[in-house]
Amino acid sequence: MRSPRAARLLAAVVIVPLLITAPEAAPAVPTATGTYTNPVTEGTVDTFPDPTVIRGGDGDWYAYGTTNPIFNSRGESGEHILPVLRSADMVRWTYAGDVYTAGGRPAWWPAGTRPFAPDIRYVAGSYHLTYGLSGGGVALATAPTPTGPWTDRGLVVTLADGCPTNPIGTIDQAMVTDGDGTHHLYWGSYDTMCVAPMNADATRLAGPTTIVARGRRAEGAFPVRRGDFYYLFFSDGGCCQGAFSGYSVKVGRADNPLGPFVTQDGQSLTDYSSKGGIVAAANGNGFVGPGHNAVQTDLSGQDWLVYHAIPAADPDFPPVDTADGTKPALSKRPMLIDRLDWVDGWPVLRGGAGPSSGPQRAPVTRAAVGSTFNGPARLGGWTPGGDPAARWSLTEEPASGGVLTQSGSPAGTSVLLAPGRIGGDIRAGVRLKLADAGSGGAVGLVISARDPRDSITAWIDRADHALTVSVTDDGATTTRRAALPSTFDHRAWHDLAVEVRGSALTAEVSEDSRGDAQATVSVPLHDSKLQEGRVGVASRGAPAVADNLGAAPLHKPVTTRVPDPLPGAPLPAHSDDFSGTGSPEETDPAWSWIRGGAGSATEGEGRLTWPTQGAELFNGTNTAPVLLRDAPPGDFIVETKLAFDGTKPAQQAGILLYENDDRYFKLVHSVLPVTEGDGAVFHQTEFAKEGERPTTTPPTPVFYGPMFGGPPAAVTWLRLAYHYNSATGAHDVRAGSSTDGVHWTWGGTWSMPRRGPLRIGLVSMNATGATAAFDHLHTFRTANGG
Repeated sequence: MRSPRAARLLAAVVIVPLLITAPEAAPAVPTATGTYTNPVTEGTVDTFPDPTVIRGGDGDWYAYGTTNPIFNSRGESGEHILPVLRSADMVRWTYAGDVYTAGGRPAWWPAGTRPFAPDIRYVAGSYHLTYGLSGGGVALATAPTPTGPWTDRGLVVTLADGCPTNPIGTIDQAMVTDGDGTHHLYWGSYDTMCVAPMNADATRLAGPTTIVARGRRAEGAFPVRRGDFYYLFFSDGGCCQGAFSGYSVKVGRADNPLGPFVTQDGQSLTDYSSKGGIVAAANGNGFVGPGHNAVQTDLSGQDWLVYHAIPAADPDFPPVDTADGTKPALSKRPMLIDRLDWVDGWPVLRGGAGPSSGPQRAPVTRAAVGSTFNGPARLGGWTPGGDPAARWSLTEEPASGGVLTQSGSPAGTSVLLAPGRIGGDIRAGVRLKLADAGSGGAVGLVISARDPRDSITAWIDRADHALTVSVTDDGATTTRRAALPSTFDHRAWHDLAVEVRGSALTAEVSEDSRGDAQATVSVPLHDSKLQEGRVGVASRGAPAVADNLGAAPLHKPVTTRVPDPLPGAPLPAHSDDFSGTGSPEETDPAWSWIRGGAGSATEGEGRLTWPTQGAELFNGTNTAPVLLRDAPPGDFIVETKLAFDGTKPAQQAGILLYENDDRYFKLVHSVLPVTEGDGAVFHQTEFAKEGERPTTTPPTPVFYGPMFGGPPAAVTWLRLAYHYNSATGAHDVRAGSSTDGVHWTWGGTWSMPRRGPLRIGLVSMNATGATAAFDHLHTFRTANGG
């Protein structure tokens, strides 16, 4: 806590000359207001799966991806092992090397290993890159800079570490740090995800393994701390099936890193069913399979989802040389970024609009006032003040480039203020550390220095071992504090960020601005908004170092979601309440059968009852009966209410939009096996399409791909929303489900080139022993463009 003497020293700012040679003042760097278009890696690399991003100490952003043939289009036949990209603005990227070269692979890696899905964090003064091995296991490499040199740290998670996933599913790891400084590692794939605490330097597991989520084809866990909650992002539905990839991003949250995590509708992530909580899914704009995400915050405080997706028009590589010698036809998965909004405490991509394909407003990656102290940066126009014993100068650090160093032996408070003023809703940030091994001293961020009697400073205080915010208003000082974790190292770099919105100020300190606050302080301001002032760096009682100091206007949050599809006027000619008795085609001649299902389904008591048939409608096996009727012209929504008692894998029932046996969209309640081996099954809302996949070698005439929607129940309402996309000449179909007929979970959109009209269908198939009871089939004109 700042002493009264220190407060008086700061209030009575004494301007002293800079003790460095400084040229003329440079103008403030404007906040970025440009645009970008996805994928942001286009023209740099052909593919960049499973991306993760961090802001380096030099102020640039660095992205890391899965081992892949990133330069296939340039004639390279092989892969790059954990490639690295660099950007000054999160939009224009350049290749920055690989974590491992082909000749520099660790000797202990099993033959043919392909490293997957890196995660990057800054921990205890070094960059920690964890990655999964294609044969199972999670390994660690560390480096002093974002581009290396990398030191192999061996395995962090082994196949014996207690997560009951399939053997190769011990991958897809990511870390989060608790408020007390405890690190937790999440991992798992196909179909279980787990978490365990780590040791203090985040190099090994240090506690029991806890199952935190289950999901058919679920993987890619990415934890984020926001406010009082831990959010666990993950992807399900299949990453890598080209234009048939059903990947979608989903999320649950908990008040504890060990869970239990639940979706927005209260569903546990450990349930044996498909999940709601959809953050991002395909929307018919040319990208499919959006998933395996990270989250990065820009300088305005806006969060961005960093993820990969597959261009549906050019989804696959030709066979490539891989380390395991399999020469698979890999899918192209370039990196995309899009605005991540938080609506009512839950994250959603672009307010629910999904991945973008046209020009979008770019992230804010340059401060309105401040400097990264790199390149031609100088301190002309910067104003020192306070204790004249301090000496401020620019020096160099290998991992950070130019840094601001305060030397001398100041007994009191010393400040250095950036040129320019900023006020209103802002986000200010700086990277800080103390430079000596003493027990006292503090280093801080000046958020608003206006005059000798009005200033705001956030301090990392070593003497108090606390984050402290001091607000001096008209000479009176208010101070609030929050204790730092016992493991907090004041000589290591930390990020200090302060956001002011209206009269509310929040400060937090973290290791790498990934949302893992190690201390947070909130302070109400006296004024309704922050008055214009100067930002800067401060120190007290010890030499300090600062970097990447700046402030920008605070982002304006999106607080409402894009509307989901809504049914409008009923279309009775394309509907049926199943109020007759006997077979459906007898009571309503609009129905007809494919493959002689007459007699298998009967109407009675206001429902259509249909035992599951031991037959399929899958790729080249087309034996299942299909009950069909014409669909209306134009856009429409078709709905059914389905009671289903399936208990064994492969049983399923639901609705179709059907052109023929090899071109259709299907939404069903399905039962699928669990890889844990305990005899349990998953109940899924499965939304699939089947059609041609001509880009494979040899061509695959028919291919099937599923997405998974919200959870089904004993009674589930299912909806398909149809739209003809005249711009692409495609059928666009989106799926929704509900367990009460009132609250709906809408998932992704499948697209397929239109070749002929679609018909509305029903199925009950794949394995015998269950019964589907359809309460109705209602068709509506679409009331909106959701």
